[in-house]
Amino acid sequence: MGSEFVQLSLTPLLIGIFAAIACALPGNFLILRRQALIGDAISHVVLPGIVVAFLITGSITTWPMMLGAAGAAVAAVILIEFIKRLGRIEPGAAMGVAFTSLFAGGVLLLEQSDTSTVHLDVQHALYGNLESLIWLSADGWQSLTDAAALADLPPELPRMAVVTLVITLLTVLFWRPLKLSTFDEGLLRSRSG
Repeated sequence: MGSEFVQLSLTPLLIGIFAAIACALPGNFLILRRQALIGDAISHVVLPGIVVAFLITGSITTWPMMLGAAGAAVAAVILIEFIKRLGRIEPGAAMGVAFTSLFAGGVLLLEQSDTSTVHLDVQHALYGNLESLIWLSADGWQSLTDAAALADLPPELPRMAVVTLVITLLTVLFWRPLKLSTFDEGLLRSRSG
């Protein structure tokens, strides 16, 4: 029973926990600022970036996909600000327009491009595929101390652990400005100006 749990469930469970922590830390500030939709918006707009990264590189490896997603996210933030200022509308409406438009563009780009030779689809871009992150070389809890077994650990687990650590450190480092900008933006401006 323990061997099966470690092989099939431990890695997806840990990655899910790390992702929840990494999302919850900045998410608290977004909710308090009434910008909760931005997380959903950014998660949808990375699709065109992922597809463009694949079309440019022909590869579905981590770094091209991450760079494409990051580029699309930055473009989305700029587009949201542009729509908000040009249309003089509330941020939630600007986010809604930007993320639905970019997501639709990403779906069209995915469907119109030749991605039939790779497994690249909308569901995996949005939700991931935790159930595929199994640790086949694990043989029970003792595998956690076995260097050979740890070498076969899915690379997504250490990556997500590093991302969680970086977000935690940045939250601790910028705690005061984050708190001030969330609860009293005027005071923050007066102190920095």
